[in-house]
Amino acid sequence: MRRRDHDYPLSEVPAGSRKGLASTAILLFGFTFFTATMFAGGKIGLAFDFKTMIWAAVIGNLLLGLYAGVLGVIACRTGLNAVLLGRFCFGELGSKLSDFLLGFTQIGWYAWGTATIAIVLVKLLELPQSLTMPLMVVFGFGFCLTAFIGYRGLDLLSRVAVPAMLVLLIASLWIATRDVGGLAPLLAVQPSESMSLAMAITLIFGTFVSGATQATNWTRFASSSKVAMLASLIGFFVGNGLMIVAGAYGAIVYQQPDIVEVLVLQGLSMAAVVMLFLNLWTTQDNTIYNFAAAGCNLLRTRHRRLVTLAGAFIGTLLALGGMYEMLIPFLILLGSIIPPIGGLIMADYFYVRRGQYPTLAQANLPKFNGLGLAAYAAGATCAYLSPWIAPIVGIVVAGGVHVLLHAALRLAPAKDIAASGPEA
Repeated sequence: MRRRDHDYPLSEVPAGSRKGLASTAILLFGFTFFTATMFAGGKIGLAFDFKTMIWAAVIGNLLLGLYAGVLGVIACRTGLNAVLLGRFCFGELGSKLSDFLLGFTQIGWYAWGTATIAIVLVKLLELPQSLTMPLMVVFGFGFCLTAFIGYRGLDLLSRVAVPAMLVLLIASLWIATRDVGGLAPLLAVQPSESMSLAMAITLIFGTFVSGATQATNWTRFASSSKVAMLASLIGFFVGNGLMIVAGAYGAIVYQQPDIVEVLVLQGLSMAAVVMLFLNLWTTQDNTIYNFAAAGCNLLRTRHRRLVTLAGAFIGTLLALGGMYEMLIPFLILLGSIIPPIGGLIMADYFYVRRGQYPTLAQANLPKFNGLGLAAYAAGATCAYLSPWIAPIVGIVVAGGVHVLLHAALRLAPAKDIAASGPEA
């Protein structure tokens, strides 16, 4: 008899498997504890004074939290994640587009994180350079172990790692405040680089918008819409916001955007190793879990664990191939191609479907949903070409075009009836 996967890769999460606020929130909180986010915060810290940096962090992360929260409510009500919701938006075969895009972004992040920990550990511990690639292989497969277990593995790791990381982070912020001489000198520090506020918000929103879109993999386990929304805000507004502020804080005080380098400057080298390891593991396992969710829907297979291992293999190969050097172009690409999927899902659920989806087993879906695919193409194109906040442009345009196309479709029959006149 085949063992059942309690992570439901191809079906709705049943009522008996739902989780409360503590489980959902701490998992998302651990997911958003990510070195790349702190690095983005460091770039912002170099470009703004402290007060402006705080405003940028609040605005950017509030938008991110609300975006994740609305998608979380949809996921909770339907029991479906983004890739399964994509079947309604894109069609049975058309949804393979979103599967590929979402899976690609997650495997890219996994490769970056795998390379990062190997390279930084070799530097921090003064290990031979020849160990860099073997370490990438070790961490590439090691980080996927909790994802291989599933939701329970992710939950257990987060319950241990998140409190430990919070203690380290608070200690680092306290030392930084002491080193700069207190709050007054901190507020007096002037930026050494320049960046527009819109670009800062784009960087904050874009850094983790892919993760926010795929947070539906866990908010679909939420016991209620309220739990899904609160957990999303805790994870993406509070958790991601803390990462941005912590990265910016270190950059303002030490003129160093890398949190690991900041910890070393503070005399916390071993703490830096622990922080890096926990920080990346709690994101890497979530990332490869996201890849497995997209891969299962792409291949229409329930073998989630096998797809998880395959993703770890691909991510490790990309890490060995130099994915580490492509972070900034990768972030720009993510800000264009991922947010329109979220905008499309929201428009489809609230406007087209009026908040009512049939179960996947009962749904009669077309192979390709032309309106959804057209709306996505419009959103992604506008986001890529936009000089403004690209991720938000992508969400609004994709959702708006989807609504307009369906509104026009609904009006067309009424116009045809009116034009034909009364029956003789």
